[in-house]
Amino acid sequence: MDYLLTLLIFFPLLGALLAVGIKENLKAYAVVISTIEFALALLLWYGFDGSADGFQFVTAFSLVESFGVSYLVGVDGISLFLILLSAFISLIGFIYLNESHETKKLIISLLCLESIMIGVFCALDMILFYIFWELSLVPMLYIIGAWGSGSRIYAAVKFFLYTFLGSMLMLVGILFLAYYYFNVSGVWTFSLLEWYSLSAIPKNLQLWLFVAFFAGLAVKVPMFPLHTWLPYAHGQAPTIGSIILAAVLLKMGTYGFVRFSLPLFPDASIALLIPVAVLSLIMVIYGAFVAFAQEDIKQVIAYSSISHMGVIMIGIFALNTEGIAGSVFFMLSHGIISGALFMLVGMLYERRHTKVIAEFGGIAKIMPNYAAVFGIMAMASAGLPLTMGFVGEFLSLLGFFQVSPVMAGIAGISIIVGAVYMLHLYRRAFFGKLVHTENMKLSDLNAREWCALFPLVVIVIWLGVYPKPILEPINKGVENVLAIMQSRIVTQESMDFFGLELIQESSKQSLQEMEEQEILKEGNNTQEEGK
Repeated sequence: MDYLLTLLIFFPLLGALLAVGIKENLKAYAVVISTIEFALALLLWYGFDGSADGFQFVTAFSLVESFGVSYLVGVDGISLFLILLSAFISLIGFIYLNESHETKKLIISLLCLESIMIGVFCALDMILFYIFWELSLVPMLYIIGAWGSGSRIYAAVKFFLYTFLGSMLMLVGILFLAYYYFNVSGVWTFSLLEWYSLSAIPKNLQLWLFVAFFAGLAVKVPMFPLHTWLPYAHGQAPTIGSIILAAVLLKMGTYGFVRFSLPLFPDASIALLIPVAVLSLIMVIYGAFVAFAQEDIKQVIAYSSISHMGVIMIGIFALNTEGIAGSVFFMLSHGIISGALFMLVGMLYERRHTKVIAEFGGIAKIMPNYAAVFGIMAMASAGLPLTMGFVGEFLSLLGFFQVSPVMAGIAGISIIVGAVYMLHLYRRAFFGKLVHTENMKLSDLNAREWCALFPLVVIVIWLGVYPKPILEPINKGVENVLAIMQSRIVTQESMDFFGLELIQESSKQSLQEMEEQEILKEGNNTQEEGK
């Protein structure tokens, strides 16, 4: 158990290296590797103590001792379920993978990407985190460019340039923060746990560092106006690439805000709360209305992802337990639901070789099982109660309602518009008359597709009805993040935001009493030594 996280990170990479020498049954091999990986993730969940504070399964050893670079990994309630999501979606993706797409290079790329994604959510050393963060670009660049369609090279290069340039600014922030820690303590370190204990950073410096991290994280979310790479990437990527991108890679950006921006720069997070919330509101409304205007099914889901990621950002910057916990849960639900929707679009494309909505109509009569599953996922995406999509969206908006009822109300429009564009899509594609003769020959879901979709349907309904097993550990992790934020605040405005003034005065009195007791104790010890 001490090295379980290390095994989780590097087992898919080992599987990718071994796949080089395998010539047959590569899909079955990938399913076995990803099944073992998912079992290890479930073992991690089983061994995780949801009531404990701090990080668990921590493994640490020095890599570059002179500069404080180390291999440091650990999990809390926030990262635990994102690791589970990465392992689960990878497994489902390999089960779905069509035999015609079974190529050694694609499977090796996907296994490497799985290893890297889990590394991002485990890393507690900032250099280690940055290495995993940047490496995630390489397999996805290759997947879009090699197996995509249409202008796939343009989409791949645009995805790479946007995310790489943003990450370079984040690297500047990381290096400067390490330098600042060295000036304060005289020790070089990139350990996030050490940075959490760093004495409060001046607000002006926090603002600059927040912007540096924001540049790297916001592109990955992606936040308006840095979102333009996403529709191209989804539109040209192969189905398996869209599944991984929507389900996991986008969550790396929102995870970074919770893990780094909030606890490291609390005063800046509070000062920039409204500007970030405004950008998030633009994402919510803009993404929803543009999704309604699309004629391509895949583009509808791509723009709906932008809208939903805006709700996640609003929940994060509510800066309270309900909002942040809701946003983390929404990361999971959006990963499951959007992954399922992109998979369903891929199944339809394999049969008709088109994604244009007007080319369909009335196919619910020909594909009733497919229509039923698509309907469940569409309603979950629209936030239907008793589905997984409702829980995270509701909690995110509820948390931000405590900050600004007006802005939370505006963001709530996304639920209405989301239902409109999803129902509009569903009516046009699945009901009405069968106009095109090609649709009369479509086959319903086969055994392989049922194996990939059925677990997703079960999870969407189960966690919509009973989210407690997921929410309790998440709440504990969020409470730890907020406690770190509150301990590092430097301005009165930020203290007022959390209502910390009285708490801080009482803590000062307690600290003074403890110091006085320590002085008396030392005096007594000195007298005893003298006797």
